[in-house]
Amino acid sequence: MSSTSEPGRSALPATERGRRSRAAIVDAAATAMYEKGVAATSLDDVLASAGCGKSQLYHYFTDKADLVRAVIGRQLELILDAQPEIHRVDSWAGLQRWVDQIVETHRAPGGPFACPLGSMAAELKGDDAYADSLAGAFDRWESLLAAGLRRMSDRGQLRPDADVESLSRSILATLQGAVMLARVHGDTRILGEAMKNALAAIRVREARPT
Repeated sequence: MSSTSEPGRSALPATERGRRSRAAIVDAAATAMYEKGVAATSLDDVLASAGCGKSQLYHYFTDKADLVRAVIGRQLELILDAQPEIHRVDSWAGLQRWVDQIVETHRAPGGPFACPLGSMAAELKGDDAYADSLAGAFDRWESLLAAGLRRMSDRGQLRPDADVESLSRSILATLQGAVMLARVHGDTRILGEAMKNALAAIRVREARPT
């Protein structure tokens, strides 16, 4: 991972120890912001949870906005770690395995769970300080799904005119809405049914034998 900084973002530490310390702060902030929200999470909350001092936090982050952007990236990592099947989508069966993996995750004790990225996007909407980071995170998620759909197209399972970028965005939009409703009603069946319908809609683009 590069230590080069981006505009408005601090550089990653050059040492392994520094990267571990920074990661501990980001993980503590991610947990607090997921549980309490971004606005309700103070830097003192993060410091207490991470067990570090302000000088250490400001060594790695320029301000709270910088830390929030790091949390957005970390939440994407955690989401993708929880759905490794997204990297293996290359068939209808593979697409179904990815959906099944997501639904099964939300059936765990405490689920259905709010999407950490969706929750942050809803809270931070309209704030230019985070627009690029949020868009980049969702673009990355969509691109992995689009890559799977493209593999399906290359194998002749989707029609040549299927717009994989548009389809991947629609699937992810369905997933976000379904997760929210499943969470509200405490019922993972809502998530499963919504994703089943989303895949059925994509089947319209299935290539037919000639």
